[in-house]
Amino acid sequence: MKKLSIIIPVFNEQEGLEKTIREMDGLLKTSEFEVEIVFVNDGSTDKSGEILRGLVGRSYKVLHHETNQGYGAALKTGIKNASSEYICITDADGTYPNGEILKLAYMLTGDYSMVVGARTGDVVRESLLRRFPKLILNKLASYLSEISIPDLNSGLRVMKKDVVEKYVKILPNGFSFTTTITLAMLTNDYKVKYVPVNYFKRKGKSKIKPIRDTLNFIQLIIRTVLYFNPLKIFFPLSLFLILFAFLVLIGSWVQTGKAFDVTFGIILMTAVMVLAIGMLADLIDKRSQ
Repeated sequence: MKKLSIIIPVFNEQEGLEKTIREMDGLLKTSEFEVEIVFVNDGSTDKSGEILRGLVGRSYKVLHHETNQGYGAALKTGIKNASSEYICITDADGTYPNGEILKLAYMLTGDYSMVVGARTGDVVRESLLRRFPKLILNKLASYLSEISIPDLNSGLRVMKKDVVEKYVKILPNGFSFTTTITLAMLTNDYKVKYVPVNYFKRKGKSKIKPIRDTLNFIQLIIRTVLYFNPLKIFFPLSLFLILFAFLVLIGSWVQTGKAFDVTFGIILMTAVMVLAIGMLADLIDKRSQ
């Protein structure tokens, strides 16, 4: 029998928390796994802390941050204190079908290191304001990782703890925790399985800031891929500069009858330097592995 730790970060989730606790009660009664439930109160200022303190003496582990440290920080605290070799993360806002957790856990067998509940089911309650940036992020991440990613940052997933712990040092304290662990596993050839799940309207106010967080996610995707597969960034940039250099050379000749050979040389040398830096970074990355 496998042992499974379910980690649930909580920050001002009083409206959905009690429903989540009832769902966890159901899992404890029906699971064939030995289930450990870990709630991490991330400095909540509403009644969430009071609700969680009411779980003392029951089959739960409740941890507290004195101040809000972030979604990723709460997950890292939970992972550090989890006693199982398999961990699941989910939210306390009622958006994910927590009844599907055991189904995902059963699939974490063989070579798979992570099973993700992809928000591509029959019911997906997500605003257009969030859906469009999410599509762009998924496409960008899929291109850079060379693997199709149906849901980059789903908050419902089951993972092998020992694999996650390899990347704890680079996992951020914010919402981009899930994005980073996805890219870290995919770019290091760990097998990830995606399973369609429904996604419901959240209870309470969302903590996501669409514009700011989308820009942060783009920066994070590029930085993470740069960390694990630098040539995927440097080589296209170098190729673009080479093409741009020849475009300047030909365009200047056509427009003025005189080639801008100095400008051409500077851009071309820059392209060579970018490629050289990329190859050096790739060599360092391979040696560190």
